[in-house]
Amino acid sequence: MPATRDTGQHVTLNGAHTQESSSSTVTPPTESSAIGRGGAWVLRNRALMRAPIWLYRARLGFLFGSRTLMLEHVGRKSGAKRFVVLEVVGHPAPDTYVVASGFGERSQWFRNLKANPQVRISVAGHGLRAATARRLPTAEADAALAAYMSRHPRAWAKFKNVLENTLGTAISEHETPLPMLALRLDRPRS
Repeated sequence: MPATRDTGQHVTLNGAHTQESSSSTVTPPTESSAIGRGGAWVLRNRALMRAPIWLYRARLGFLFGSRTLMLEHVGRKSGAKRFVVLEVVGHPAPDTYVVASGFGERSQWFRNLKANPQVRISVAGHGLRAATARRLPTAEADAALAAYMSRHPRAWAKFKNVLENTLGTAISEHETPLPMLALRLDRPRS
């Protein structure tokens, strides 16, 4: 392994960026950090992230099952309808879905829901239904994350590093920095 000066700068080793260590050697990237960076890049790729929206709009949302939903929200500045497809982290009640903001509070859809919690959601190919968003307190978010981790351990093992890369901080099931929201379907007015 080549030795390098300890400048504290990022260097490239086999095409992967790493941080120089204080021992003046380059620390090779781990597989999970490479997956995390790659996954974070995919999440930042607008074209790839918009593709599921077109499938939902073409009434093909059933292809994703109940693990994802399409969220229609209103832009806080523009007032325009916006759409995003999100993974369902939990489904604690028949009328409630829990989602997480993988980019934290800087996510545009999350900021829009803080400004206007009235949304519409489509799950498993069902049409859009009115719902209200509510940010989960830390204790509820921790419980939702722990339940997700136990239900989907392999998915979490791969996805945790991706989320840590997008959030820029470590995630644990206690005092999680991952913002989570409950989307509760509104009752039809009679």
